[in-house]
Amino acid sequence: MSGIPKLRGHHLICLHFFNGRGYNREFVENLKNILKRTSELGMEISLGADDICRSCPHLRGGKCSSDENSNDEIVEMDQFALGLLKKAPGAKTKWHGIKEIIPEIFNFWLERYCKKCSWKDVCEEDPLYREFKYGKDRR
Repeated sequence: MSGIPKLRGHHLICLHFFNGRGYNREFVENLKNILKRTSELGMEISLGADDICRSCPHLRGGKCSSDENSNDEIVEMDQFALGLLKKAPGAKTKWHGIKEIIPEIFNFWLERYCKKCSWKDVCEEDPLYREFKYGKDRR
């Protein structure tokens, strides 16, 4: 894979709390590679499945097949994330620019998505996630 990575809306938020865990080794290695490339090259905002999704075992025909409603739920998450970040599909942006916005929007994201997310326990291991959720003094 070469060129600028393509990332969908919710990945622009959730990847800030990636800690090396994932579905399988291929998925995790792909994620690490994409994070490295985004920090060097920036990213293009994708509508729908992105460069991370391509290694997901639930991707079928360009859509999430984790359960019968998962793709619709993920598309809605992406739209909400892009609204919070004030970004549009096709836009190019830098990782540090997104990172600067995360503290401002985190509580909106936490309330709407983190509390019911299947990855919540993994994210809660991340110091940055805990700082945003509990404050610097209660990490």
